Amino acid sequence: SLRKSPMCGHIQQGKQNHNTGNIIGSGIFISPKGVLEHAGSVGLSLIVWVCGGGICALGSLCYAELGVTIPKSGGDYSYVTEIFGGLVGFLLLWSAVLIMYPTTLAVIALTFSNYVLQPAFQNCLPPFIATRLLATICILFLTWVNCSSVRWATRIQDVFTVGKLLALVLIIVVGLVQISRGHYDALRPSVAFEFSEDPSVGQIALAFLQASFAYSGWNFLNYVTEEVVEPRKNLPRAIYVSIPLVTLVYTMTNIAYFSSMTPQELLASNAVAVTFGEKLLGMFSWVMPISVALSTFGGINGYLFTSSRLCFSGAREGHLPYLLAMIHLKNCTPIPALLLCCIATIIILCIGETHNLINYVSFINYLSYGVTIAGLLYLRKKRPNLARPIKVNMLVPITYMIFWAVLLGFSLYSEPVVCGLGMVIMLTGVPVYFVGVQWKEKPKWIYRLLEKVTYMGQKVCYVVFPQEDPSETEPLTASKATD
Repeated sequence: SLRKSPMCGHIQQGKQNHNTGNIIGSGIFISPKGVLEHAGSVGLSLIVWVCGGGICALGSLCYAELGVTIPKSGGDYSYVTEIFGGLVGFLLLWSAVLIMYPTTLAVIALTFSNYVLQPAFQNCLPPFIATRLLATICILFLTWVNCSSVRWATRIQDVFTVGKLLALVLIIVVGLVQISRGHYDALRPSVAFEFSEDPSVGQIALAFLQASFAYSGWNFLNYVTEEVVEPRKNLPRAIYVSIPLVTLVYTMTNIAYFSSMTPQELLASNAVAVTFGEKLLGMFSWVMPISVALSTFGGINGYLFTSSRLCFSGAREGHLPYLLAMIHLKNCTPIPALLLCCIATIIILCIGETHNLINYVSFINYLSYGVTIAGLLYLRKKRPNLARPIKVNMLVPITYMIFWAVLLGFSLYSEPVVCGLGMVIMLTGVPVYFVGVQWKEKPKWIYRLLEKVTYMGQKVCYVVFPQEDPSETEPLTASKATD
């Protein structure tokens, strides 16, 4: 039998608040340097930021159709599993658990530590050990918070979102003041499109990967589709408002940077917003690292929460150990899933460098987006009569898929090791799937071992299965009957 704590209702509230807090991500404080480095000029980097927002809008519209057509929790993973079957869904889940969430958490945690430590090391980079140690402490603390209380985690997210907005508003306002005073030499067309070397398609593709890291929260709304009132109206409305707004904020933030910093200064900076504050804010320059640190702290908190939801969906489908679907009996927090994500993140922290990690995780993110939207096209052809409360024009997914194929192809060509490593790790999930999921007639001693490990994990973490929501587990029976 399944057991549920009276506090389990807070999970839905927390999940919704966390996704709201991640609409504008802390990636905007991380990605500008990488975008400029690969784009090669100020003008082209700004074009990448604007076009990146447009591509996200196309992807969001496709996800809106999938979200109301397949109303199951788990986002990409649930859609791909429903459309293509268990193997493809498992590979997406495998890459998310081992690559996407831990690597994203590692990047944001490293950014947090860099922004906290940079003021103390103004003339050099913070020591490697110091940044990793502080990032690890941050991950461990927030894992403890999320294990202790859903309410605490939600409050942290709400409070620390203010730091994110404060930093962005401050940067944009100060940048506009600079431009009004005539300080926009780097933004003049004759200067903005000066390239140190001729840009290649591969480098532009990598610039898009760097920008996509900042936009990576655009599909989070699909984790709460079931809680959205009138999704047929409100999902497109949310996309039409949020994506242009985020694109405007990100573009204006970069314009503000270039109003006071040369491209060389931006590329040389380890913490762009701190350098910006030191140049323009004088005695109030301390506000910037604190604001960005608050922003990244809240970002880590949000990703930790969302990753546990994905583990629950995977365990519910039988693709992950059932222990990962369990929650604390009293606090109703998914302790095993949070501990798994924490351990994976700390391992990646110790071996990765920020900008390579961004290319690594963005490549896998785009790969999963493309597979999911390819599923939309496949579903249109295979089941044309399926009820679709939202139905986008076919040009939307086709345009996205063309961009997706070009981007991933040239990214793999330009960074074969970084991007190829992600694909290799994803493909290691194939034997794991056939041995762990598909192979049903395992020796009895394996089942006994799994039972003992699960029982021990339950005792150590004090966790049980939550009560399942029938609306989440019920397949599209009605839709298939009418198809």
